[in-house]
Amino acid sequence: MNKKAKMVIDKDFKISEIDKRIYGSFIEHLGRAVYGGIYDPCYKNADEDGFRQDVMDLVKELNVPIIRYPGGNFVSNFFWEDSVGPVEDRPKRLELAWRSLETNEIGLNEFSKWCNKVESEMMMAVNLGTRGIADACNLLEYCNHESGSKYSDLRIKHGFKDPHNIKTWCLGNEMDGPWQIGHKTSEEYGRIAAETAKAMKLIDPTIQLVSSGSSNKDMPTFPEWEASTLNHAYEYVDLISMHQYYGNRTNDTDNFLAQTIDMEDFIKTIISTCDYIKAKKRSKKTINLSFDEWNVWFHSNEKDDDIMTNHPWQKAPALLEDIYNFEDALLVGLMLITLLKHSDRVKIACLAQLVNVIAPIMTDPNGGAAWKQTIYYPYLHASKYGRGIALQPVLSSPKHDTKDFTDVNDVESIAVYNEEKEEVTIFAVNRNLKDDITLTCDIRSFNNYRLIEHIVLECDDMKAVNSVKNESILPKNVDRSELNDGVLQVMLNKASWNVIRLGK
Repeated sequence: MNKKAKMVIDKDFKISEIDKRIYGSFIEHLGRAVYGGIYDPCYKNADEDGFRQDVMDLVKELNVPIIRYPGGNFVSNFFWEDSVGPVEDRPKRLELAWRSLETNEIGLNEFSKWCNKVESEMMMAVNLGTRGIADACNLLEYCNHESGSKYSDLRIKHGFKDPHNIKTWCLGNEMDGPWQIGHKTSEEYGRIAAETAKAMKLIDPTIQLVSSGSSNKDMPTFPEWEASTLNHAYEYVDLISMHQYYGNRTNDTDNFLAQTIDMEDFIKTIISTCDYIKAKKRSKKTINLSFDEWNVWFHSNEKDDDIMTNHPWQKAPALLEDIYNFEDALLVGLMLITLLKHSDRVKIACLAQLVNVIAPIMTDPNGGAAWKQTIYYPYLHASKYGRGIALQPVLSSPKHDTKDFTDVNDVESIAVYNEEKEEVTIFAVNRNLKDDITLTCDIRSFNNYRLIEHIVLECDDMKAVNSVKNESILPKNVDRSELNDGVLQVMLNKASWNVIRLGK
């Protein structure tokens, strides 16, 4: 017999309107993300600016609303002035974070132009590692002030009459990490974040500022870092960042797919910490979360260490080029569900990264085509069908235990209601590796809705991968759902990502 799960979905069980920026991504000057990724003037289908059109098409298909730039660890020694003006005049620099050579062929203005081409907004990070308040303000003036000042007029001189009008800004990156250039204590960072935020909002009061939170849940200073830094910056910032990567280092797939329990705990702890500081300060303001680095990352670690240690100062070496398998796609789907479950407080999220570097999109380094990794598809489905209101499902699922987690739901699910389109989408993962599960959904509040389609991503081989020559892991439409009198019955095959779409 198949295992059974039950769920109730009601249009009044609202979590939140989903901020479109929850489907954001990230481009860092790291490895082949920029050079050989988005930019390759020698490639056969490069446009007049040297940008790969096949990559742009894949990014546009994902409908990425916001892209974080230029780092990442890279930003903590970034001299933004080196990245603007005539390309021939730009200096080459030793890039300390990833021990590479940065040529500055692509910089701020070029990236802004690329974002416009892929119909995305920029999320800009300022250097609070080796620089500070004045440089952050100068950069903001360059980007957002219309004209009539030193740096706005410099932008116009560089050929960009209209301001970039960047609305979301990160105050540094992972400043709690000892690996960070210009690493700071919580007191040091809290003070400079507060003062930088105050000054930047004098220039442009319309921007949103993201304070740098803990680099991951296992940092020894977590969550005191959040409490200490927000104690200084609470009234001046709008969001606080979170970063988390997962990997299956012990080849324990059951345990690997349960790690979203850890992710959920991370989110809840930061929310609690933010709300503690809110109460402490008697503030009416609520700090939301920017989960602006998240993904699976572990496959390439050994190779990366060798390149940075033994072969430094290369231009665009192949760093962090994880090749994702099917089980990685399942975890990415589970992480997306977790983000949507907390969309009342998680307003921005950035899949790290977008092209070549721990990315859903890869380009063949030998001059070949761009291709889609396994993780491309859950991200695509969520971005495409996960716009609207997140609904709190009342879910009853069989459970199992893993090495690190107990009472793990076999089925994880979330529903999104697009009122304008009169559509409901159910995202569901069966993370049981052995058993199919029949999911019975009570959707009676959605009267007269019909089944549009049931999309699945599944594979018998958990380690199967896509490649430039063979994209074998592909979503498909199946006939495994039935809707009668407000009751939806769905067969969730073992180890599968499912998208069930309903509409009038």
